[in-house]
Amino acid sequence: MFEDLRFPLLVAPMAGGPSTPELVAAVVEAGGSGFLAGGYLKAEALEAQIAKTRELTGGLFGVNLFVPGERSTVDLSGYVARVSEVARRYGAEPGEPRWDDDDYPAKLDAVVARRVPLVSFTFGLPSPEDVARLHEAGSRVVVTVTNPDEAARAAGVGADALCVQGFEAGAHRGLFTDDPEDPAGGAAYGLLAALRLVSVRTGLPMIAAGGLVHGADVAAVLTAGAVAAQAGTAFLRADEAGTQPVHRRALAEGGRGTAFTRAFSGRPARGIVNGFLTENSAHAPAAYPQVHHLTRPVRAAAARVGDEEGLSLWAGQTYPLVTEGPAAEIFGRLREQALAALRRVALD
Repeated sequence: MFEDLRFPLLVAPMAGGPSTPELVAAVVEAGGSGFLAGGYLKAEALEAQIAKTRELTGGLFGVNLFVPGERSTVDLSGYVARVSEVARRYGAEPGEPRWDDDDYPAKLDAVVARRVPLVSFTFGLPSPEDVARLHEAGSRVVVTVTNPDEAARAAGVGADALCVQGFEAGAHRGLFTDDPEDPAGGAAYGLLAALRLVSVRTGLPMIAAGGLVHGADVAAVLTAGAVAAQAGTAFLRADEAGTQPVHRRALAEGGRGTAFTRAFSGRPARGIVNGFLTENSAHAPAAYPQVHHLTRPVRAAAARVGDEEGLSLWAGQTYPLVTEGPAAEIFGRLREQALAALRRVALD
């Protein structure tokens, strides 16, 4: 799948702004690959991003889609009141806590029609019929998994590869099912443990994701059996990334820890600890995307005034080590570090 890459490193899909055609194309042109983030976009906007990426590069890239989940019936009134109080601090109104399918059918039609080479899925499984459509269009299908059972189910619908996500990863966990009684939403495996456990359940190629910010990290997952490494946080400060200035500032400061929270979206996600996360994590219901829509105006207002206490600062556990600069330079540094690490441990 990635045999033709000069180096098997992919830039992860980062929904909500950080992923851009320019970022993906820069990594592709540097010798890797990557995914556009289809999450939260309408089909027309995703089509425009695909077209722009193809203008910038003729190399291998993919698109990531969110699989719609079941509509939650949990009572949101208490959390609506909490978010409304925060919204008033910014002179904003809370959003409508509505469920939607993230325009999934139309976006699936778009990637099929445009024969996107790689299509990955997060938050669940595409149907076998959707996988068959993609295969007929010449696409390879990747499913994000966090544990061996999810991996086995992905193999069962015809996935070509798995993106194995460790608990170190920033942003949303790719869990198929969110256990509301568990702050992490379910069993949380470190990346190396997840790779080992998944590898004995399926023979599918594995893309490793979670906290990879140094080339030695990339070397570690390649020697652990992954066919490629996928990095998101490592590229959040790239010049081509669409990361908001306030988010960039928090990443650069690097003085806070990270934690899982449902406070911003209703799904467990790892972010830099700030005021909104601390005040609301214990109260946020497992209701995605209703909570996402509820808090969206608050996050937007906090970003406008540059207040890092009020928006989701998604980042992996190792984010303080991330550097800024052109994406090609970040990619090149990771590649050279990985090759040096592999040479150090070559024993024969």
